Amino acid sequence: MEYKEAVRRLAPCGLGCSRCADYAGGEIRKLSVRLVELLNGYLRVARVKEAIKPVFTGYPQFEEVLKSLTQAACSGCRGDNVLCPIECVAGVCSKEKGVDFCFQCEESPCSKKIDTQIQERWLRFNLRMKEIGVEDFYQEQSRLPRY
Repeated sequence: MEYKEAVRRLAPCGLGCSRCADYAGGEIRKLSVRLVELLNGYLRVARVKEAIKPVFTGYPQFEEVLKSLTQAACSGCRGDNVLCPIECVAGVCSKEKGVDFCFQCEESPCSKKIDTQIQERWLRFNLRMKEIGVEDFYQEQSRLPRY
């Protein structure tokens, strides 16, 4: 993977935007779309299975969640349609500093308030990118679960 492509897929903090369930062009959205297609009409079968496997009584809720995943529309932290629920200063700060990732800033690691939900990962990811490079970091992360 080229550096530019890795930058497009990773947030400045190091989180993998392209692997997020809300990412418009992500694999989770694509697989959800395909699964909705494959399960078209399955509700009828789920109702029959309820008597044998009570878990199928929850199929309508599952179907609703699955359809919701097909509506992913976030462009990622570097795009024009950022829908991330995590408020993070890394995106704004990286633009101001003219860097792609926090570790590239001469002030890194800084004392800016990073959202507590991602602070530990932010530091770990940026140290790892600095150690092995952005492209290798992306490849490494792409083999791991996003959540």
